[in-house]
Parts: sequence; structure tokens; C-alpha cells
Amino acid sequence: MKRDEMRKTNNITRRQFLKGSVVAATGFLAPTIVPVSVFGANASSERITIGFVGVGRMGMGDLRELIGFKQVQIVAVCDVDANRTTNAQKTVEAHYAKRSAGSDYKGCSIYGDYRDLMARDDIDAVSIATPDHWHVLPAIAAAKAGKDIFLQKPLSLTIQEGRVLSDTVRRYKRIFQVGSQQRSDSRFRQACELVRNGRIGKLHTVKVAFGTDPGTGPQQPMPVPDNLNYDMWLGPAPWSAYTEKRVHPKSGYGRPGWLRIAAYGAGMITGWGAHHNDIAQWGMGTEYTGPVEIQGKAEYPKDGLWDVHGDFSIEYTYANGVKVLCTDNKKNKQGVVFEGTEGWVYVRRGFIDANPKSLLTSTIGPDEIHLYKSNNHKANWLECIKSRAETVAPVEIGHRSCTVCLLGEIAMRLSRKLKWDPDTEQFIGDEQANRMLWRPMRSPWQL
Repeated sequence: MKRDEMRKTNNITRRQFLKGSVVAATGFLAPTIVPVSVFGANASSERITIGFVGVGRMGMGDLRELIGFKQVQIVAVCDVDANRTTNAQKTVEAHYAKRSAGSDYKGCSIYGDYRDLMARDDIDAVSIATPDHWHVLPAIAAAKAGKDIFLQKPLSLTIQEGRVLSDTVRRYKRIFQVGSQQRSDSRFRQACELVRNGRIGKLHTVKVAFGTDPGTGPQQPMPVPDNLNYDMWLGPAPWSAYTEKRVHPKSGYGRPGWLRIAAYGAGMITGWGAHHNDIAQWGMGTEYTGPVEIQGKAEYPKDGLWDVHGDFSIEYTYANGVKVLCTDNKKNKQGVVFEGTEGWVYVRRGFIDANPKSLLTSTIGPDEIHLYKSNNHKANWLECIKSRAETVAPVEIGHRSCTVCLLGEIAMRLSRKLKWDPDTEQFIGDEQANRMLWRPMRSPWQL
């Protein structure tokens, strides 16, 4: 693929995605990571100014990573928890005081409403790490405000939201990276290249597995902490009485309770599934489409605050006959296994294995499929902001990977086989299932 063709991917239409783009068929080559010196790290005109929306557990991790890039200047943080914005501001300003960001640095501003941050015309890009029900609205606002976007996975709470976000980001030609960082891990790329180039023969089965969350008992309503704008935290989700395990810990950055509540996310089917199902799609070459049949079942808590799925099993069937068996890691081992007629490849974080072992030293030839090479997920995003090339995990791929997860969640809820049209993004002959493609938003929030 020629370089000028690669840089036109932001303009690919939805119909071209669905028919199978050159990217989906052959893999996407991209420039290697550009050294900081090329960016003119000490020139203010070359800096990428970034604002952060959501500075909790994941947001602070992203902030600490991005602040280490010399071409980045963090100028604003936003959260509904005032304690968290204060801590984030102190972290940023202490870093720049120590390392000297330059005489033009005016400090890090604090916001409680993401719309005020988006209104600033001196911010080039935003990093969004909010609860899942708050992913799409800030990302759409950022795209419309002309800002490039890093959005933590999963892309969206519903399939309809994801479609609107993908269309909006591409309409406004923004550089977008979803936090599917396994695409920037050489082991996952190697596994997918082996599969895409036929090293395991004809692919017939992919096994995906990850852990689940426990439930908890009923929780009594509690007074809302003074530092928390709880109504804003709920945002488009239905109103519910505050209790600490619904939101996040009052102090510290421990794992938040909202991850286990269906009003704000789908549970680990999107929490881990957005990672591993993304790799399954990458290896199959189906990252711009999806399955055509889905059936699933799951155990759900019978009472209590936390109500997302527990142990589960989902079977996806693709148009080419390949089956993806997605389960909890009691049934299959954590990670992704690609099984073919001549062998298998297994990959998880920090580990890759294959049968035969010789596959691991197999060389992908110059005329074979070479997938997009990124060795650092955040650096890839920053590089693409400068070059305007597509990232390793762009919005349409993020939407399609999230869709696979949400299709599984719907199938688990309905406990019956569903037929799916990945072109129209509708269930075939099942209006009940189609009504689950979206959720109403609490006024005044809307897409």
C-alpha cells in the first residue's frame, strides 16, 4: 500500500469498511515511532497540548504515561470529583516545575464539566477515561470541537452510541485511538500475523477467555460526599441513590464499583472482552465487520447492587464459518487461542506459544501480510496527531470490537440464538434484540 493511500483512511466510507477495505485484507503499514527530536520538543508551536477528562484510576495512569513525552504539554484536567482534579493538577504542575516545560507554560486548569474544557481553543487533544456510560458524549464533543481523542476502552455503552461516535469522528477527520493497547504489543501482532498468513492452516476456531467479577449484597443509600458532583457523575444514566460502591472509593484509586453495574457498563464482557475480542478480530481479518450468529448464556446475581454477568459462555459464528468461543477463564485459559487445521497459536499478555513450536521463529516474508506495527500505544497516537495518519486502534475498529462484546451481552441476556447483519448493524427478525442496541438517556443528555 502506498503511503498516500494509507493516510486517506480517515475518509473511508462506512460502505467501504463493510465491503472489506485494503486495510482489512492486507494489514495496515504505518511509520515507525518518530523520535522526540523530530517533533521539536522544545518549541511551543510543536507541542501537543492535552486536556484530560476523567482522572480516576485509569485516567491518572494515562496522565502519568503521557506526561513523560517531551512533546506533550498537559494544560487541563476535568473530573466530577474535586479531590481527583486537585490531585491531578498537583501531579502535573509538580512534574513541570521539576522538568521545566518552558517559559510559556501557564499551569494546569481544573474543570468539573467537560464542556468547559472542550471550549478551549488552545487544547489540541483530549484523553478520556470516564465510566463507560460517559465515554461517547465527551468524545463526540471533542470531535466537534476539533480535538484529537484518546478514549479508554470499551468504546461505548451501546452499539448505537458506537456507530454515532465512529461516524462523527470520521466526519470531523479527527485522529482517534481507543485504549486497546494489546495492538501495540509485539506478541499479539506476531500471533495475528501467523494466523493471517496461514501458518496454522485454515482457521476454524478461536477461543477467548478472561475473568469475571463477583456480586455484592444490597447497599444502603449514603450522603453524597461534598467533593462529588453526583448528578453529573450519573449523567445520561438513570437516577439512583448514591452509595459508595456504586461509584468509586471516597479516597484513593481502588477499583470502582460502577464496573459491576449494568447501568454504567456491561461487565467484563466489555472490560476484558474489548481487549481479547479485538485481537480475535485482528487475527481473523474481520475488524471492519462482525459475526452473523451469536448465542450465549450467563449467570447473573440474584440480588444486590452489582448486577453484571458472572460465569458465561458465548459462541459467535462468522460468515466464513469460523467460530469464536468466548468464555470465563474457568472454562478456557486466559487469553486468545487461534486453532487451525495445521496447528495453533496462543497469546496472552506477556506470553505467546504455538504448535508446532517452529511457528514462533517463522519469518513473515516481504510479500505476505504485515500488520500495523506500533510498539507504544500512546506514542502511536501522538505520532499520528502529527502525521495525520490512522492509528493502530482507530474508531471504526474500536466500534466493531466493542460491538462483538455487546452482541454477546445481549445474547447472554436473551439466552437464545441471534442472527446479526454486520452491514446494517441490526438483528434479523428480532425486534426485542434490536431494542437493546440503544438505551434512553436521562434528560437533558442526548446523542
